[in-house]
Amino acid sequence: MKLRIAIWAVGGFLVACGWAVYFFARNKDLPIEPVVSSIIRWSCPIAIVGSHHPVGLYSTLAANVATYALIGLLIEILRRQFNHSN
Repeated sequence: MKLRIAIWAVGGFLVACGWAVYFFARNKDLPIEPVVSSIIRWSCPIAIVGSHHPVGLYSTLAANVATYALIGLLIEILRRQFNHSN
């Protein structure tokens, strides 16, 4: 169970790193497309806070890792409950 939660946390880290690379590489003069903004908010929930308050890169990485680890924990708990009921 710990390994699967760690995999979810690593996934969250990689998603946040991917968005960081995207924002460092993109043209700052062009506005963010609505589709991209929507995908960011679904894959990196701290971006919702970041649209109203400044959030640093390390805080974003840590928040995304924690969010994905929590999602992984919830999925593992539900998976175990489902497997034990069968």
